[in-house]
Parts: sequence; structure tokens; C-alpha cells
Amino acid sequence: MKKILIVTLALLGLGLIFWKDVLFWLLVQTAAPKDNVGPNQEIVWQQGPDTRSDDRPNIIVIVADDLGINDMTDYDDLDPSGTMDTPNIDFIANSGIKFKNAYSGSATCAPSRGMIVTGRYATSTGYEFTPVPDGMARAINLFNPEETRYMAENVESNPLFDNQGLPAEEITFAETLKDAGYYTAHIGKWHLGRGPVFAPLSQGFDESLMMASGLFLPEDDPNVVNAYLPWDPIDKFLWAILDYAASFNESSERDNWFEPKGYLTDYYTDEALKVIEANKNRPFFLYLAHWGVHTPLQALKSDYDKLTHIDNHIERVYAAMIMSLDRSVGRIVESLEANGLSDNTWIIFTSDNGGANYIGLRYINSPYRGWKLTLFEGGIKVPLIFWKDGIASQEVAQRAMHIDIMPTIHGLINEELTHSVDGIDLFADEYDLNQRPIFWKTGHNKVVIKDNWKLQVEEYSQKKWLFNLADDPTEQLELSDQYPEKVYELMALINQHSEGAKNFIYKPPLLANVDVDRNLKEAAEEGHSEDEESVWVTN
Repeated sequence: MKKILIVTLALLGLGLIFWKDVLFWLLVQTAAPKDNVGPNQEIVWQQGPDTRSDDRPNIIVIVADDLGINDMTDYDDLDPSGTMDTPNIDFIANSGIKFKNAYSGSATCAPSRGMIVTGRYATSTGYEFTPVPDGMARAINLFNPEETRYMAENVESNPLFDNQGLPAEEITFAETLKDAGYYTAHIGKWHLGRGPVFAPLSQGFDESLMMASGLFLPEDDPNVVNAYLPWDPIDKFLWAILDYAASFNESSERDNWFEPKGYLTDYYTDEALKVIEANKNRPFFLYLAHWGVHTPLQALKSDYDKLTHIDNHIERVYAAMIMSLDRSVGRIVESLEANGLSDNTWIIFTSDNGGANYIGLRYINSPYRGWKLTLFEGGIKVPLIFWKDGIASQEVAQRAMHIDIMPTIHGLINEELTHSVDGIDLFADEYDLNQRPIFWKTGHNKVVIKDNWKLQVEEYSQKKWLFNLADDPTEQLELSDQYPEKVYELMALINQHSEGAKNFIYKPPLLANVDVDRNLKEAAEEGHSEDEESVWVTN
């Protein structure tokens, strides 16, 4: 009896010491159990005709995930250093049409993707927050309670993660292009819901190879190099729940998962080349939504081994991930050339938002302030490139946005949209891009940019920032006290936009305080500082 008591007390003692780890384990087991994943399946894509009779241009939209504006070699003149040489992205940027002031629809992935595929603001669709896997918000709050607020009532009232999708009644670019006679294919990340209501096949795609989970390779694969982020609870959660898995033409939630074939970025590219080859004789639309360079940080060992000049392990893994993303762009261009399609296929390249603070690398959004999750320029500044072989290269200084991609595609194929969108055709002469205001709204965080003035308001802690982006593109000089009339004018636009907004259809599970100028590694090592500027964000 005495031994049992001693063992019981010892276990209780260990539980008190490691209670967070115990609770985290329970969250992972109950909220996000691992799924059964079968062996690789060979994908056989639909075959187009033997000869081509319809000469309308093909469309390929490539979306990177969390790519910082300074992760490319020379996209931005203000800091042309780049994380990693990106010769293929540089090629389409410098020989195509490069928008130097392009913005994501949101500072997080799912709302941005919703705006890319619909051409409509989140305030028009109600798809305002990024759904996160069940249990993730609670786990983040568990390990960082001082800087986060867990919204239990919101979580309880929301549907489960898979069912927090873009409403089926929203019209996507896949639906409009399919109606116009295009073959439509999706490869990679979706993050707009799953199953028969929300999945790509329900939103206009003829076929879909969907990212079912989130590992680039199995964690113990001999061909992978992993980088772990001990300061980041998101990283801890992702490593615990993710599988190496894909799903083809999913018809129900978590349907028929199987292992991809090789490193995920290369695998998606391999399948994209098969789509191009199979459909070269008919107009096709390919939406290639890469997972790179999102966490968990995993690089192909052969890429990692080439970067011996980078000493920092995390930076080296991250740079190798960028290398694979850039290689994807190059291989697609080569395939178009080989199939005689390069002068009749538009490639549109962007990222869903800016680089994330939690990977612990300072310069990825340089020289802009802020990160993914924040509406400072670093969180929403993204590349936007339109490329087709033979067009005149051009740099466009006027502001563009994710909502403009869908209507611009329809302008490129000379097919008029028959429903209303918030974006515009960027190449239509009747629009003055500088005159229109553009908006962001994520809960209590709201922004408008008009005539080079940017007003950001954060209602949770009653903060506001006014910047003149013409003189101060990196947001160093806050001007709200000097120009109260400009604040009043722009606030009226924000209020007008918010008053017409559709109520968000899913509620944010978490509120987090994010430093504007420090990454999460620096904040964890240095501790909270009243001198550091921060913003409370909802997601």
C-alpha cells in the first residue's frame, strides 16, 4: 500500500510539473487525431483532345504560402537582398508585368485565398478569419497565455475545422472559367473547407489533388532536413498533428488519403506538368497552391546540402524551401515552352500574405514593418506577377490587390463576368488604380489606403496609425496627431466600408498580441517590453 501511495504521489508530482505537456497531449489526441494514410496512388488526369481548335489563352495561378516580400532576390527595390537566389521567379517578374505595390487580401491565408478565388472582399463574403485545426487555438494559448486570449465561446459556436468553408453560393474563378469552357484543375493547398459542400470539386474544379495534411516529407525520411522552432506553440502543434498526405477528387471529408510521391513542392510541380501535358490541346485553368514556405520547416536534403554558405540551420532550411518553390516556377515555364504553350499561357504568381514572425527570421519582409497576422506593410505586401512569353516587360507602381486577380483573368481571356465583384481588371484602361481606396478588415483591425495615405485602426486597445506611403513606404513616421483631418477623412471611408460589411460567418478562436518589429524568437528570448510597438490581432 505504501509503494502504491508513493507511486501515486510521484505521478501527481510529475503531472503538476508537466501539466502543460499533459494537457497539450490530450488536446492533440482528442481534437486532432492522426488519420489513416494509404500508399501513394498514381494520378491519372483527364485527357484533352488530340488537336487544339480553341486558341483562348491558358491560365496558371501559382500561390506561395507565407512568402516574405524580401524572400525573392530582387522583387523590391528598397531591399534587393533576398533570402535566397530566385532566378525563375526573377525571370517571370523581369520579363513580365510586375506590380511593385501589390497587396494580399488579408494578413492570413484563408481569407486571402477566398478573395483570390472570388474577387470579393471578406466583408462581402463573410469569410473573414482563418479556420485553424480543432484544438490549435487552445494549444497556442496554453503555451503563451500572457500574449493570447482564448475565445472559448467562439470555438464552441463554430463548426468543426473541416466545415468552416467558403460559402457554396460564392462564385469562384474555377466556376466562371468552367462555364466559359475551360478545363479546371486544382493542386495543393485549399483551406476553404472540405467535403461535398466546400471542397474544390464543389467550387468549380473538374479535378483536384488536395493537400490533405501538411508534412513535406515524413519527419524521419532520409531525404528531408527538419527545423524545429522551440519558441513557437504553432510549430509544436503542427509537428504533433500533421501527416504526409494527399487526396485526389475528395468526395467526403478526409476521403481516401494517400502518401504523395517525393518532397511536397516537387510532387505538386510534377503533377502540374502532367496537367499541362494532358490538356495542351484545350484551354485549361490550373490553380497551383503551394504549401511552401509555410511551417513546419522541412527542406529537401539535396537542396539543403547546396547551401553551405548559410550557417544558421533554420535560415538554411527556409532558404532551401524557397529554392524548391523557385524551381517549381522554372519547371512550369520549361514545360510550357516544350509544349509550345508559352506564348499562349498566362502565369500569375503571388503569395497569400507576408512572412510569418514565428519562424524567427528578422529580414524576410525587409524593409517593411510587421508580419503575417498584422496589417502593417510586412504582413500584406506580396508579389504579383503576370507573365506570358513575348509580352513587353513592365513595372506597375499603382496598387493592386488579390481581389483583382479574378476580374483580370477574365479580361485576359476576353470573357465578361456576369456577376458583381469588388476587384477590377488591372489592364482595363477605364480604371485609375491610384484613385480607388482599398480596404482590409479582420475583426477589430481595419485599414484603408487611398491617395498614398494609409490609416490603420485597432479597436481592441484603441490604437491608430497614419502613414504617408508616398514619402514613407516603410511606415516609420506615424502622423495621426499632425493630420487629424486626414484621419477623419479616412476613418469615414473605413466606417462606410464596415457598415456595408456582411457579418463574419465563423468567429475567431484566438486573440494574440504581436510585436510589430520583433519576431517571435526575439520576443520569447527578450520577454515582454512596453517599449515595443505591438498590435492585438484576431484569428
